[in-house]
Amino acid sequence: MKKILLLLLSIFLLISCAEDKVWHTNLEEAIEVAKNEDKPILLQFSGSDWCKWCIKLNDEVMFKEEFLDYAKENIILVNLDFPRSIEQTVEKKEYNRTLANKYGIKGFPTVLLLDKNADVVLQTGYQPGGPLAYIQHIKQAYSKN
Repeated sequence: MKKILLLLLSIFLLISCAEDKVWHTNLEEAIEVAKNEDKPILLQFSGSDWCKWCIKLNDEVMFKEEFLDYAKENIILVNLDFPRSIEQTVEKKEYNRTLANKYGIKGFPTVLLLDKNADVVLQTGYQPGGPLAYIQHIKQAYSKN
């Protein structure tokens, strides 16, 4: 029951954030925004309804207020989801699969930090420590670029 509640909460948060355009689901649109705003892109490949570490990352970092506040000012967020029980169009599945192949994604969650031209700066995943530690992890990687 607890897993179902966490799953429903994650889905609700993902949908509500997508509606606010905090999270994009199209990389090309996000790249245009990133170029216009001169910001990097955080691209998350997730299995939101089945991947234990994806759910943990979303619950502990990605949907926390501190992280979303940071993101609104500093990065463009993109989520490409690979759910097992959430319906997606054939086009969405193919789009996500094409980008996963392009970036060589082998497991979930995989998080890529891209510069505004979509070049990979960092490949990471779940990191312990909550939103502030994750923000520091991103900042440190991007400052080396």
